[in-house]
Amino acid sequence: MRATVRQAGRATVQLVVSAAMTFGSYIFITVLLLTAIATATVVGAFMLPETVLLIRRIAGAKRQQAGGWTGRRIPEAYQPLTGTVRERLRTAVRDPGTLTDFRWMVAYYAYGTLPVLMLPLWPLGLVVDGVWCGLLRRRAVVLPLISRLADLDAHWSTVLLKPSPKAQLAVRVEELTQTRAGAIAAHGAELRRIERDLHDGTQARLVSLSMRIGLAKRAYDQDPEAARRMLDDAQTLAEEALTDLRHVVRAIHPPILTDRGLVGAVRALAAGSALDVTVTVDGLTDGHDGPRAPAAVEAAAYFVIAESLTNAAKYSGADRADIHLARTRTGLRVLVRDEGRGGAGGPSQAVGSEGEAGGSGLLGMRRRVAALDGSMTVTSPVGGPTVIEVELPCVW
Repeated sequence: MRATVRQAGRATVQLVVSAAMTFGSYIFITVLLLTAIATATVVGAFMLPETVLLIRRIAGAKRQQAGGWTGRRIPEAYQPLTGTVRERLRTAVRDPGTLTDFRWMVAYYAYGTLPVLMLPLWPLGLVVDGVWCGLLRRRAVVLPLISRLADLDAHWSTVLLKPSPKAQLAVRVEELTQTRAGAIAAHGAELRRIERDLHDGTQARLVSLSMRIGLAKRAYDQDPEAARRMLDDAQTLAEEALTDLRHVVRAIHPPILTDRGLVGAVRALAAGSALDVTVTVDGLTDGHDGPRAPAAVEAAAYFVIAESLTNAAKYSGADRADIHLARTRTGLRVLVRDEGRGGAGGPSQAVGSEGEAGGSGLLGMRRRVAALDGSMTVTSPVGGPTVIEVELPCVW
């Protein structure tokens, strides 16, 4: 009986909140009517986007309440209301989420009265269930109806507030558009970096190499010793040019990924880092012994880890870091943690440092991850620690 009363109490709180929202919705109908009249007269059309935003907030509160009761989150799918008044008005009218919210609000005026049915159940339940459970030791029959009312309210809200496939598709298209723009920007930045490295490094060394070989050819007959020194310098320049080219190739796709796989490449990164790095692996194997993620996924994970270790060594003040690689059912999880001063991505970060403003750093990492439809979470409170967690979807 005690557990039944406790559950009925939780359901009562849920229904009371629903009743308060219903009362607010009844008041809000006045705003809807005023908006409809103003929109019909064209003069007050600017009120419609603001009214739609208000409806979104009310629907969002109901989604949160129903999701908290059922334990299943109800997703949202809205197009952003931005731009001029005409653009905002057009988006508000055409957004499928507006129709979904309006349909829910109309239905909520009806089933929002469910909490009223709760009022007679409490006194009846305390009497009937008190005798039925307390004396006869039977299962309660009246008080559980309060929980069923809360279940019914949450179920109908879930069904009505769940975004339509059209709305989810529109949001997905918007996400892919932004992801594509970020991928294009990252690709352009990478091309500019490669061009700069080739022009300022490799090309300059090759030009100097060509000039020294030409001078050595001219001096060979008159001064063989000088020509030999020039050829020695030319050989040094050739070796430096090859080193520069290896660095450029490594930045495009590290050869160690092909040779040793992601785990071996990450262990090599950890060994060459200025920090004391610990690498833990879950579900992955070294080399070619087991299944591997696609090359693009491995390259993105390698870049995230390399950039994270570089940022930690330069800016965090940490002396150690932890790397965790895990194979999941839907992809690859990467976690990098350092015990530094934190604050990564905060307003105090300078351009090019660990903050999001840099052309590489966190912004470059986010763009690489987003290009593969992955997700990246950065937790870095002031004082540390900094934790970077990346989820990269792939098929194993």
